[in-house]
Amino acid sequence: MLGLKLLTDPRWANIASANLEEVLTDHAWCEQKAASNAISLIANNSEKEDLVHDLTAIALEEMQHFQMVINIIKARGYILGRERKDHYVNQLAKFCKKDGSRNTALIDRLLFSAMIEARSCERFRVLSQNIKDEKLSQFYHDLMVSEAGHYTTFLGFARRYTEMIDVEKRWKEWLTFEGELIQSYGNKEHIHG
Repeated sequence: MLGLKLLTDPRWANIASANLEEVLTDHAWCEQKAASNAISLIANNSEKEDLVHDLTAIALEEMQHFQMVINIIKARGYILGRERKDHYVNQLAKFCKKDGSRNTALIDRLLFSAMIEARSCERFRVLSQNIKDEKLSQFYHDLMVSEAGHYTTFLGFARRYTEMIDVEKRWKEWLTFEGELIQSYGNKEHIHG
């Protein structure tokens, strides 16, 4: 469904399990950044009523996820650490087209967002299927479903708003780029690490 070129080795769940405080902190900040991304898209495209409506719902849901992760951190006696740099997302951002029309920039930003949601969904699937903690397993299963919905929303808007852009071709370019990029990740207790 997601079209990812390289799936995460299930052993990554062992790395995450070995330091839950770290992975939960990283996860919390990923949710906050996802909410900020949706808000930024809204602010820069406020004339698109359908996008504003759907991305407002996503921003709120991402902040709810942030709160849920914070609650898990607190319940386990952990402390929410400082925000982490997400090198994976930063590398994806470099692949975004910066030249061209406003519409071209919007399409690429939507595809960038869909890509992050797709990988997050896939990582949550790995956690839900491989982590031994039953509560966290169910939590990550539920989030996997949510992220899949966000992925399809962003990809759907890219397809809807296309003007003179072959969105399917550009999405394949994103998938190829991400498939090469992700080979350098999967060995840290970060959601995209």
